[in-house]
Amino acid sequence: MTHEIMLALASWGLLVVFANVLIEQLGLPLPAVPTLVVCGALAGGGHLSPALVLLVALAACLLGDSAWFWAGRRYGSRVMGLLCRISLSPDSCVRTSSGRFRQRGGQVLLIAKFVPGLSTLAPPLAGASGLRWRTFLWMDGIGSLLWAGLAVALGIIFAEQIEQLIAVMREIGSIAGLLLVGLLAAYMLFKWWQRVRLLRAFRMARIDSGELRHMLDSDTPPVIVDVRNPHARVLDDRIIPGARLVDIERLHEALSDLPPDADVVLYCSCPNEVSAARAAQALHRAGFHSVHPLRGGVEAWAEAGFAVDRLPANSPAATLDTALAH
Repeated sequence: MTHEIMLALASWGLLVVFANVLIEQLGLPLPAVPTLVVCGALAGGGHLSPALVLLVALAACLLGDSAWFWAGRRYGSRVMGLLCRISLSPDSCVRTSSGRFRQRGGQVLLIAKFVPGLSTLAPPLAGASGLRWRTFLWMDGIGSLLWAGLAVALGIIFAEQIEQLIAVMREIGSIAGLLLVGLLAAYMLFKWWQRVRLLRAFRMARIDSGELRHMLDSDTPPVIVDVRNPHARVLDDRIIPGARLVDIERLHEALSDLPPDADVVLYCSCPNEVSAARAAQALHRAGFHSVHPLRGGVEAWAEAGFAVDRLPANSPAATLDTALAH
């Protein structure tokens, strides 16, 4: 391992670990695993204490995750909307994460750190779902120790190879850095273009709340479909009157009774109606001719002053909140 890197991390390693882990847990794209692995290699060489590295990483995880937990407890769906707005895959981030919550409850915190995206989304989901604070700290603490411990252990086991890798990277320096930055930029550009292309395809088909109200007052009212995931409906239990609650993965099955020329209006809870646009795309491929994502979803509908219904208290989605709390 190069002398300069070894001296710097031996002197400031714990501070670097704390800052890097905290920044990642707060949602910024600065992976902490490489730092933990390198510090593990230093610990294997006797330059750092592995126990202190783990304790510092645990403190940073609990601090960052607790901030999101209480934000989710207080602000609910608005926090999830913020996280999905900065996500590269906003149409699937909450749906995937809440699906794991439905299956495992608070136990998902044990594996959350190992799943990209879920690490940041799990704490606010736990807070919004009513999970007990002590249970959250216990589960999140164990999951954080497992995550950090694995990274440190890998550093200790492969200390010699890591030293060689750092030496090689030092030799090629700027070339390696530019290559990594270029690959990351290309990936982000590809995801952005996918989203833009999808939204552009359905921008003209989108309607606002006033247009939907006018359609509902006509002789042939449209079929309204709520394609939010069940957990999103727990966070915001408002629904547009008469809307069908449909799992987006079973969209064709749920709408099999409709003729291809039926007017269908879809709404979701994600930024720019991305999930509704994807559902509309799927229905177009299935032969439906008149499909419209609703701009702003149920929130825009309510803000326009139109009536909303509430999810029945005995529905599966409504009782999810209570199940997760226990």
